[in-house]
Parts: sequence; structure tokens; C-alpha cells
Amino acid sequence: MSENISMVIVDDHPFFREGVATILGNQPDIDVVGQGGTAQEALDLARDLLPDVLLLDIDIPGGGLQAAQHIARTCPVVKIVMLTVSADEEHVLSAFKAGAHAYVLKGVAKQELIHILHAVYAGEGYVTPTLAASLLSEMSSASPGERAPAVSFDELTERERQILELIAQGDSNREIGQKLYLTEKTVKHYVTNLLQKLHVRNRVEAAVLAQRGVRQDQGAR
Repeated sequence: MSENISMVIVDDHPFFREGVATILGNQPDIDVVGQGGTAQEALDLARDLLPDVLLLDIDIPGGGLQAAQHIARTCPVVKIVMLTVSADEEHVLSAFKAGAHAYVLKGVAKQELIHILHAVYAGEGYVTPTLAASLLSEMSSASPGERAPAVSFDELTERERQILELIAQGDSNREIGQKLYLTEKTVKHYVTNLLQKLHVRNRVEAAVLAQRGVRQDQGAR
């Protein structure tokens, strides 16, 4: 049996923080091992407990983005998930640049949050779909040839399109394999190749490109 996911929650609103802690703590494979309300407490908890995942709000005393940057540098094994009300695109971009693995708005449904946390624990990235345009904008503003995809969406094979669409839905390699009747190892090989072809650094950026490709297809009809 695999070990439980150890979780730390840092938010300066005790009622919200404790509510999330209760929801997650009721999951059979999640252990909430610590809670805090400030950037300094986030740093201390990350250093002392080295949790698998740290849920972090941006608007905490001391600054959530600063805490994320320091934690990503000093405790790289800790996967940071920003859980916040801020939909500011600068916050989205700054969070990922600081080392966050996911950016989630607080209106997220319970089951979706649990799914996201499991995905992040498994090594995936995530950004709330409505905020994906922020990353796309950043990618589009990069210098020519630096971040542009090597191939267009239309040049992908049918199998690559299927996998990219499932990545955009937030599916893990195992879930993609189950849906496409492929082994997890085969899916991983496809994903690695796909990321290199698109010249993107991770699955979040691949998902952004997938959403742009869908919009282009719809616009061409």
C-alpha cells in the first residue's frame, strides 16, 4: 500500500483553513500534518515537516509568493499549490515562476480539489482553466524561437492529439493509459516526446496549447 500524502495548509483565515483541513483530513490517503497563517509559518512548517504538498494562499502576512519562492529553493521536495481568491494574471505567472506546481481558485469544488492534489502529488501541474490565458499570454510574449512550439497543433498525430486533449483535462499518465488502452510507460514516452515537440516545459503549458488549438479549430469552422 502506498504512503499517505502529507499536507500542510497555510491560510490566514482560520475558519477557511480549518474547513479545508477537515475535508482533506477525512480522506483515507491524506494526512494534514500542519497548519499556519503567515509566510514565516509556511517556511517553518515546510522546513520542519517536509510535507508532500503545501497549500498556500497568496494574501498571507509576509507574502505567499515570497514564501513559495523560498520554499521552492530550500525545500524542493515540497510541491506547492496556491489556493487563493486572486485571479490576477500577474499572480498566476509569478506563482509559477516562484516554483508553484498548481494555481487553484478557492471556489473549486471539494472533489476537484482532491483530484488536483493527487495529480500534483503524482508530479502533474495544474492551473484553473479560466486562468490558462495568462500563461498563454506569457508564452506568446516570449522572444521569437524561445518558447514557440516547433510544430503546430495541426501537425500532431491523432494519438498525440488524443493524449494532449486528456492532458488538458488534467488526466494523469495512468488515467490516459486506461482510456486509450496503453501502458503507463508508453503514455509517459508519448508525453515526453510531445512536450519536446511542442517546446513546452511541462504539462500545464501543453494544456494551454491544447486549449488554444481547440479554439483555433472552432474558429476555422
